[in-house]
Amino acid sequence: MTNPNKSKKIFLLYTLLSVGFLIFLSVMLLTAVKSRNLPSLYAKKSSKAERGNIISADGFHLATTKKLYKAVVNTLYIDPQKRELFIELFSIYSGISSNEVKKKLDKKEGVIVLSYHITEKRAQYLKKLAYELRRYKVFIERVNPRTGLRTLHGLSVLESGESREYPYGNLLTPIIGYTHKVEEEGYTRVQGIKGLEKRFDSELQARQDGSSQGPRDVNRYIILNKNSFTKPKMNGLDVKITIPISLQIRIEKMLDTMKKEIRAKEIMIAIMESKTGKVITMASSNRYLPKAIKKSDYPSLNSGMIEYSFEPGSVIKTITFALLLDKGLINPYDLVNGHNGRFKIGKKIITDEHPFDWISAENAIVHSSNIALAQLAQKLTGHQFNEGLKSFGFTEKSTHDLVYEKKGSIPSTRRLNNEIYKATASYGYGMHANLMQIMRAYTAFNNNGKMVYPWLVSALVDEFNQEIKLPQQEQIQVIKSATAQRVKKILIKTVNKGTGVKAKTEGLIIGGKTGTAHMVEKGRYVRKYNTAFIGFVNDKTAHYTMGVVVIEPKKSQFASLTSVPVFKKAVDIMVEEGYLQPDVVK
Repeated sequence: MTNPNKSKKIFLLYTLLSVGFLIFLSVMLLTAVKSRNLPSLYAKKSSKAERGNIISADGFHLATTKKLYKAVVNTLYIDPQKRELFIELFSIYSGISSNEVKKKLDKKEGVIVLSYHITEKRAQYLKKLAYELRRYKVFIERVNPRTGLRTLHGLSVLESGESREYPYGNLLTPIIGYTHKVEEEGYTRVQGIKGLEKRFDSELQARQDGSSQGPRDVNRYIILNKNSFTKPKMNGLDVKITIPISLQIRIEKMLDTMKKEIRAKEIMIAIMESKTGKVITMASSNRYLPKAIKKSDYPSLNSGMIEYSFEPGSVIKTITFALLLDKGLINPYDLVNGHNGRFKIGKKIITDEHPFDWISAENAIVHSSNIALAQLAQKLTGHQFNEGLKSFGFTEKSTHDLVYEKKGSIPSTRRLNNEIYKATASYGYGMHANLMQIMRAYTAFNNNGKMVYPWLVSALVDEFNQEIKLPQQEQIQVIKSATAQRVKKILIKTVNKGTGVKAKTEGLIIGGKTGTAHMVEKGRYVRKYNTAFIGFVNDKTAHYTMGVVVIEPKKSQFASLTSVPVFKKAVDIMVEEGYLQPDVVK
């Protein structure tokens, strides 16, 4: 017979087990269907592409990009007992003084940016520190009042932007130019404002940011498989220029010295290969630090070689003479009345610094006679003179590698039909040009009558070091080869016997023309001057066109005492640097 008490006990135990099992199933079901904050099984990473570099001909980075990071902390999660420890450690790893860190933390509670300008190297240190601070429980968990979940926020080190760096300070400014900051969805990038930074801004700009996403492993690394996706980072293209810093540094130092000696407002010089237009130096005595531009630097921000347009003076006499000779209107040995240094055309009195009785057309260039050129120029019609100046590149851009060029002006055909305008234009008044335009015109005399465009960017370079060559402008046969050869001989004679004698260097072929012009202020000529010397220097294999402009020299108004000595010193540097090999018998 079955014991009724025993049956009740078995039933009760069975009931309890059944209820317990039902409760377990209910909890499991609830857990399965309830929304939970599980860590993602996928990971996503992104990396910002950088602006390209500007690189010298000898491989030095003249402008480069540095990534910046910001350090962010939420003060509510710092353990009050370990606050001082956090301050001291962050100060050591970041290089920011502990007092500065403390001041920032004391300003308010909550999220604080401790620095926006952390370098990539410091950022790596701080990321390691962030890990150690978590490990030593410098940060404490808090309950989020909205979600009820416990969270912990430590030190975050995040990419914040990029900074443009110029490792060589004011070298080659303002040709390189400068940038300013622009915000792009909370990320700071830079944009070119002047110089090469502006001209090649679109090429230098980062082309594509990188990103990766896909399933992750336990260490949060992305597993690369068919379910992952990667978009490569594409930095901006590098701009490689034709100017070596070894030569540029020496030329700039020489200009700094000569500026003081001549007591000038500014001195500019450019040197390029006569047969190709390849620029090897563009230098000014007035430079600035692109990262620390002051108000006093504002006049120096413009690239004077193309943005300073001035009345060129007597360097234009060579162009006038070449047009007359090329059209067969004069013979170099034609004699011209010098009128003893004083000659009247209409109501205008034209004078010469050194009076002549009679002078040959050739020697009018050698000794720079205004009176002789003014009379010879009358043989040109206004149309011939106007078109001739245009054919030599005046009123058009000299180079495509820089921006904001001032193209200058020349008198109209109607004005040049007037004998006074024709006379003054023949020796460089009543027109405006910049240094590179005049140099471009002078390449014809050292290149058999062919005029070349100056260029200073040789290639764009991608991240695989592949060079993208830029197309060069076609050379223009502006005068006959025979005309160019004759003018070249006259320019050599000008250096050997005329106004450019201080440019002579034994063993080298040097030719050139001096120029001095009054400056205009408020529509009137004043007793201030620009001087210039434009010419060429050759050895047996190398052929260079070189131009110097001195703005407002106080030492002397004569180019022979200002621009010519600068030219000579530049030639000496080129010899020392191996660009020229004098043919000297030892």
